[in-house]
Amino acid sequence: MAAAHPASPRGSGVPGIVVGPLDLAARVDEALAVQAVAFGLSQDEIDVRRHIVLRHLDHPQARALGATTPAGRLVGFVYGLPNNRAHWWSTVVEPYLRATGSSEWLDDSFVITELHVHPEFQQCGLGRSLITTITDAVDLPRSILSAIDTESPARGLYRALGYQDLARQVLFPSAPKPYAVMGAPLPLRRR
Repeated sequence: MAAAHPASPRGSGVPGIVVGPLDLAARVDEALAVQAVAFGLSQDEIDVRRHIVLRHLDHPQARALGATTPAGRLVGFVYGLPNNRAHWWSTVVEPYLRATGSSEWLDDSFVITELHVHPEFQQCGLGRSLITTITDAVDLPRSILSAIDTESPARGLYRALGYQDLARQVLFPSAPKPYAVMGAPLPLRRR
């Protein structure tokens, strides 16, 4: 994992926030509380995601970073791992990527599994700092992720970093809204 360092003063806009390695297994409930507020999750959804996060962390190349205040409050996090076509996410998105001629993105890619910033700290550069820091430490040629398929600040950030839509209107079982799968070459684009 990358060493802890302060988020870029120019990009973060939040003095004192530190972006660095996160023991996500130890702080999973704090991270999911951030995700619940940022993403609007119910307690049942949090309970399901807790098991998924912990299972992902069993992967030896899983990485996690957190954004913490000087008091130690977790206000953002990102985690991901190298993609594997046998993983559930890949099996869902593969037919959509195949239909757009983009299925090769499932190989040699680092998946951004989750990236969330507490709403009080959004639009301050923390999401950018988290995703660029985690992907800078990856020895793969590209990154992929999925995001709700709507024009949003998150999709705008991903596009600014070089992510492009690979497939849209991707339906995940039990997800109420369609997603877009996006991919970018690494390293991510800087301003």
